[in-house]
Amino acid sequence: MAEKPPRILYITGWMRSGSTLLGNVLNELPGVLHVGELHYLWQNGVLESGTNSACGCGLGLSDCPLWSAVLKAAGSATPDATATAHHMTMRQHALLRTRHTRSRLAEARGEAPAAPGIPELLDRTADIYRQVAREGGERLIVDGSKYPAEAAALLGRTDLDVRVLHVVRDPRATALSYRRSKQYIDPMSPARSSNYWTAFNLASELIGESAPGRYLRVRHEDLVVRPKEVVTEVLRFAGLDDESPVDASGTVWLNGNHTVTGNPDRLRQGETLIRPDARWHRDLSRADTATVTALTAPLLVRYGYPVLPGRVWPSPERCAR
Repeated sequence: MAEKPPRILYITGWMRSGSTLLGNVLNELPGVLHVGELHYLWQNGVLESGTNSACGCGLGLSDCPLWSAVLKAAGSATPDATATAHHMTMRQHALLRTRHTRSRLAEARGEAPAAPGIPELLDRTADIYRQVAREGGERLIVDGSKYPAEAAALLGRTDLDVRVLHVVRDPRATALSYRRSKQYIDPMSPARSSNYWTAFNLASELIGESAPGRYLRVRHEDLVVRPKEVVTEVLRFAGLDDESPVDASGTVWLNGNHTVTGNPDRLRQGETLIRPDARWHRDLSRADTATVTALTAPLLVRYGYPVLPGRVWPSPERCAR
């Protein structure tokens, strides 16, 4: 009997948008594995040169039972494993940047030949997905790597069932988050954060235009206000008919996970209440708020965010998908 193509929910969009929380919620369902940012498996699991690189279970990736099995199947125990990992990370950097999204989409649609190196990258990624499916992700693998070009390239694979979830958050909230240094990432100015926010979201929209039936956009703010309903919407998009793990009060019980990397919050377990975080209204300076708003205004309107601080978010029905 032929092996069923792994089903992948690839999360894209700019960072600090709640993808780690959403992935961990989905991870509570049987046969679903949230792998965090799988893009960094070569860097963290083989080269051991990344930051915040322990598995979500608390062990090193090479010591984790799941990832040690996946890495072994990927050839990490061979003499040339380090050279292969360096080669793969260089290919990723050269071919899967945000600016490559249009080219990867054209290749996925069969409108252009694949760039040298792309078939190898995708073949190895598909092999890893298949191994993860055998290790417990047989119903769904949630990959929060957030590289629009990688998501675009994966859409062209006939041996994978890929759906792309685009998660958007108010850029003023992400700008506040980036003002604070974290153990795994350096701080970033509001202007720089806003430019990245715009680029990642516009690139993600290209995927929606190219493959609308395999793309869904959700707002972080709707997720934290209506978590049960939004998680259910994501589940249906991913092809699952399970009940949401989140109850009517917005509470979910989180057990351990096997995320490659991501926000350190992925290590939290136990009862978790999903709730809004609007600290940027209070803590982001007026100057920084004005900078972010000016740089992102067109997309703020498109995604249904108020241009004037202090205004309430429109209902999700008013936000274009």
